[in-house]
Amino acid sequence: MLNIALFGPPGAGKGTQSEKLLKKYNLTYISTGDMLRSEIAEGSPLGLEAKSIIARGGLVSDELIVRIIEKKIKKNPNSKGILFDGFPRTTVQAYILEGLLLKLNTSLDCMVSLEVPQKELIQRLLLRAKTSGRSDDSLEVIKVRLKEYDEKTKPVADFYDKRGKYFKVNGVGKIDDIFDNIVDVIEANRKKEFTNIVLLGKPGSGKGTQGKMLADKHNLVYISTGKLLRKEIADGTAIGRQVAPFMEKGEIVPDEIPIKLIEQQLEANPQANGFVFKGFPRTIVQAYILDGLLKRVGMSVSGMIEIRLPTLKAIKRLSARAKTDRKRAYDERTELIVHRLEQYEEKTVPVIDYYKKQKKFYSVKGEGTEKEVFDRLSEMVEEINKSNY
Repeated sequence: MLNIALFGPPGAGKGTQSEKLLKKYNLTYISTGDMLRSEIAEGSPLGLEAKSIIARGGLVSDELIVRIIEKKIKKNPNSKGILFDGFPRTTVQAYILEGLLLKLNTSLDCMVSLEVPQKELIQRLLLRAKTSGRSDDSLEVIKVRLKEYDEKTKPVADFYDKRGKYFKVNGVGKIDDIFDNIVDVIEANRKKEFTNIVLLGKPGSGKGTQGKMLADKHNLVYISTGKLLRKEIADGTAIGRQVAPFMEKGEIVPDEIPIKLIEQQLEANPQANGFVFKGFPRTIVQAYILDGLLKRVGMSVSGMIEIRLPTLKAIKRLSARAKTDRKRAYDERTELIVHRLEQYEEKTVPVIDYYKKQKKFYSVKGEGTEKEVFDRLSEMVEEINKSNY
């Protein structure tokens, strides 16, 4: 998630810049001022409570603000991030915000402060009062609000400055120029986004070939548990001797072994932009395991892509592979091929449902030339990236 707080005194232009940021980054907009005014317009109990406070230019209670924010966030569970406008306005609210984001397993990326001289602010707010009809924009109230800002809100800057998340941007000038400067700050300070793809499909669907090609094109690291296990067998290691009987029959090896191998790969590639996982997870339990492994290094599964292939086509491909130097031990006997396909239906298809429930499921047709399938997969990875970023 990309979480931004737009900071600055009343009249700094936060609303204008917020509209442009929302459009660019597809964020959930949290504007306590707008939400409170909406409550007032509806005449709700919350609105009546807040009306007199806002009319005087005061700040409503933190309890009231938190209730409104939590309600808005819950309405947007699949948000790509949050833009906070007008919150936090005190150091207490800054701590509250940290707690709210912690509940979402995320944090604030940066606070961008629009810097505008007070004389300019008063002129802007008086002009706005003439055009908007807002009762809280009279000269008397403007002075109260700016005083409130000086006394209570500016300390928030120190709070985030100490955490290296507070950045000033000149709020005077052309709107587009100001926006470009804000975007520069955000891009320089946003958390790195990772692309982690789980590639699933029947045995023989081409996951190995396509997985390596996808990783190369999208600058990801390819992790094939099957390939790692076969290397252990070839090297005659203790792990290799342990898993050989499972591999020969096309069985799923004990979970503790791929866990160890995947952990090693994650540790060996700390600068990776993400990973393509082939051969893991093959069961629901392994799907939970992968979530845990990725969470430990600050990542998660971005999307799961199924390569669809008819069963008969899969059998023909595996039988044909048995006659090449790429053959597997379980390719040479029809009963083993059938057994692997049965295992896929029984144990791996439920994994697809697991990712469907998380809205991370994607699917492509596995028939056609190698390039045709690759092009479909590559387009899907790009779609996943767009939906996640």
